[in-house]
Amino acid sequence: MRISILTIFPDFFSSCLNEGIIRRAVAGNLVAIEAVNIRDFATDRHSMTDDRPFGGGEGMVMKPEPLAAAIRAAREKNPAAPVILMSPQGQGLDHGKALELSREPGLILVCGRYEGVDQRIIDRYIDMELSIGDYVLSGGEPAALVVVDAVVRLIPGALGCGESASSDTFSRNLLKHPQYTRPREFEGEAVPDVLLSGDHEAIGTWRFVAAVRRTLERRPDLLAGARFSREERRILAAEGLLAAVDAAVAEHGRGRDD
Repeated sequence: MRISILTIFPDFFSSCLNEGIIRRAVAGNLVAIEAVNIRDFATDRHSMTDDRPFGGGEGMVMKPEPLAAAIRAAREKNPAAPVILMSPQGQGLDHGKALELSREPGLILVCGRYEGVDQRIIDRYIDMELSIGDYVLSGGEPAALVVVDAVVRLIPGALGCGESASSDTFSRNLLKHPQYTRPREFEGEAVPDVLLSGDHEAIGTWRFVAAVRRTLERRPDLLAGARFSREERRILAAEGLLAAVDAAVAEHGRGRDD
């Protein structure tokens, strides 16, 4: 995968893209990431990338000419990659969208600034607008970094443990179960005995039940998209959780059972 990030602040990414999972994925040739300076495509002597909005109003708007040139240059290197504008007006980023994007041959992420970008760029060059939440940032750079991190870790081989991504929170519309490590007792609270039992089936059942219980408590809306096998439904019934799960599904939408 090749990811191009179009920005007026390329140095914003220099540290973050050289740490952790992203660094390992780059070193392993699983992904190539470049931060492209939009100012390099401006033609005036001041390398201007913004101007006053027609019709008046506060702030500035990103000019179409340098941004269009930067997108065209990125497309030449990565013609099959979708062009994505980071925008609070876009569709929301969730696990499903990150998984979808991880299967693309590449991504071209456009970081807006100021009051936004000229609408003609959106109409002519943008394939998708993407938001990481219902709030406004000073620019698209932090949002683009979130997208890169969420996507890269889903590329096969990027994580040290091949099963980590499949058991993540949201991977099956459940929040992840509680996690514990050494010491066995901390400030008077001990690790649940089942996790020390060595019985992997019992541990798996405990983690599944704990994940469902946590989802019921914190994000019952997620259960509308969860899928449970007959055996899992039996386990939930034995734990006294099935009625609550079915009620959450009824309230938030129709779920699916295998």
